[in-house]
Amino acid sequence: MDIKRVAIDAVNETIVMNVVHMDYKGQVAKRINEKLPLAQVKGFRKGQVPKDLVEKQYGKGIKQEEIKKVVDLALERFVQSERLNLLGTPLPKVNENLDWDAEELTFEFEIGLVPNFEIDLEAKNNIVKYIVTADDKLIDGQVERIQKQFGKAIPQDKADVDSDLTGTFTNEEKGISNTTTISVSTFNKKAGDKFIGKKVGDVVKVSTKGLFEDDHQLMDYLKVSHDDVHGLDIEVNFTIEAINGAELAELNQELFDKLFGEGKVASLEDLKAKIKEDAEAQFAQQADQKLLLDVQDFLIENTKFDLPAEFLKKWLQTVGEKKLSAEEAEVEYARSEKGLRFQLIEGKAMAQSNIQITFEDLKEFTSNAIRQQMAQFGQTNPTDEEVQGIVARVLSNQEEVKRLSEQVVAAKLLDLFKEKANPTTKEVTYEEFIAASYGE
Repeated sequence: MDIKRVAIDAVNETIVMNVVHMDYKGQVAKRINEKLPLAQVKGFRKGQVPKDLVEKQYGKGIKQEEIKKVVDLALERFVQSERLNLLGTPLPKVNENLDWDAEELTFEFEIGLVPNFEIDLEAKNNIVKYIVTADDKLIDGQVERIQKQFGKAIPQDKADVDSDLTGTFTNEEKGISNTTTISVSTFNKKAGDKFIGKKVGDVVKVSTKGLFEDDHQLMDYLKVSHDDVHGLDIEVNFTIEAINGAELAELNQELFDKLFGEGKVASLEDLKAKIKEDAEAQFAQQADQKLLLDVQDFLIENTKFDLPAEFLKKWLQTVGEKKLSAEEAEVEYARSEKGLRFQLIEGKAMAQSNIQITFEDLKEFTSNAIRQQMAQFGQTNPTDEEVQGIVARVLSNQEEVKRLSEQVVAAKLLDLFKEKANPTTKEVTYEEFIAASYGE
């Protein structure tokens, strides 16, 4: 057998394989002999069929099966021996005129190669690392929400500016149907005025344009996607199902202990400090996620390399349970190209910086995540034995291992990017961070 690579360009090649009779004839003969005692041909008893008739009836199929086995095994070994770094898997070139009786058979396979490139993590950039602070407005608003949440709801006959409304936003054309509770004061004044004096069962029609001070609130109350909120100008109905005023909960030790555990918060100042601490910890996670996405976008834009695009589009048509048409594969490739580019960049960054993921890394990350989850449910001091028992159960699930491994990689890359990319640090409020995050 002769097998070789034929280069087309830096990321596309063809593997050409010439198979001769000697590569498969022994196995074909063995299969024919195994078939003799079992062959059934009209006019002959089972096991008494002449060999030439068996070869005539079964030989072609057996020969093709054995050649395919030889080709598949040779291709696999060749890819390994050549240490080919492939994108996708080899695609056989279809030869409808192949003469299976020829002394020498030629098979060709298209392959797409991972491109060779370098990345510069320290390249000049405009990336910003945001430090998000909880300002007085946000903290005071959260204090009021706590008082409302743990206060006493007082049913009202009619809505006023301080009422909380429970009801459903609907717009049949846009598929909007979301039940929520919202304060009249949350709307802008023009829309809020429409609810004053309304009763349970009334339907109020409002426009989404300018409905809230921040359009992003449409995502919370109408469950509209972020891509749709900006400039959305439609009419929605709000059907009122309940109207309540609120007797605010007293800010006392009983409430503090209920919220945070006995003795951990003892005053309004402590409460505000705790709200600020918890909010800024959450904001830090969001800021890190934005930093990671910004670095990804920067590296994708500034790391140039070719992909075997046409090969990958053809390959996409062959994988998966549902075969894709050429048009569907084109759409799928366009959708996934950015992710593929960063996957390659990510691998290169890890290799260049000698970043490796060990099982100990995975155990430590999982342990920390479990402790955080337990703390959210009031278990602030679990024993090491309890945590490690949960870790063992979680890591016995391969899907969980894969998911958590991706998170460990992201965390290590984030640390690397913070160090190498040297982003500019900027302190902002949460409102300013949201505006920066969505380009507004």
